[in-house]
Amino acid sequence: MGFAFWLDPTFRLVAVGSALIGAVGGVLGTFALLRRQSLLGDAMSHAALPGIVLAFLLAGSRDLPLLLAGASLSAWLGALLVVLITHRSRIRPDAALGLVLSVFFGFGIVLLTVAQRQPTAAQAGLERFLFGQAAMMLRRDVEGIALATVLILVVVLLLWKEFKVLAFDPAFAAAIGLPVMALDVLLTTLIVLAIALGLQAVGVVLMSAVLVAPAAAARQWTHRLERMVILAGGFGALSGVLGTLLSSWIGRLPTGPMIALCASGIALFSLLFAPHRGLIWTAKSPGGKRDAGPSG
Repeated sequence: MGFAFWLDPTFRLVAVGSALIGAVGGVLGTFALLRRQSLLGDAMSHAALPGIVLAFLLAGSRDLPLLLAGASLSAWLGALLVVLITHRSRIRPDAALGLVLSVFFGFGIVLLTVAQRQPTAAQAGLERFLFGQAAMMLRRDVEGIALATVLILVVVLLLWKEFKVLAFDPAFAAAIGLPVMALDVLLTTLIVLAIALGLQAVGVVLMSAVLVAPAAAARQWTHRLERMVILAGGFGALSGVLGTLLSSWIGRLPTGPMIALCASGIALFSLLFAPHRGLIWTAKSPGGKRDAGPSG
């Protein structure tokens, strides 16, 4: 097989957009993983579906910025409900996540069915948000993704110390006077924005893999947070490029699932072969000891 698609501007556009989505997902997924909130990204990505369909039903068109705004609002509401259910009831966090995920996603599927029965053809393509359709990316979409990625990374850099303390010891963060609730809401909002960016390429079902898998892989290779964030962003970007490459090379497979598979493959390789923490390494080392987790 030839590699002529490298010269295709559409392929390069999709590859750049997917790499940016993977990079920002890996960076923010690191903080979610360290805070033991990996499933929060899964719940928020599924919670975005009813917002997408409601935005379409209210506006009557598939204007992408409007749909993503609806997705962001719906996902943020889902995250808020998880926090409220956890703090105001005896329901455990994992049960709250499962409850919000199933209710929002089920409501979204119902709304999607209603939208697809509309007499106009405007609803065509809404189902692509389930598993993504990266090939539909336009230049303005990638430019928007790039702008949002820069914004997210700047916020993370400006609040690096605060986010680091929040990730490792929220009780200490509160004790030294940091606005823990505000930082929590801000970090959740950034994750919601990252999810909204990836919906068109990866979809609501698989977006959580872009958040969790690169961070899980990076954790195996280092015990320093700075290196973990950089590695997670790099693994996410690599997953985006490899997923786009494989989907174009092997029978034009769907890009979103291929990105998720590449991210999961990198995570699996890291879990097995990473020095000092990988399962193969620990099986061969005396006593089977593993290194400690990441530190500040």
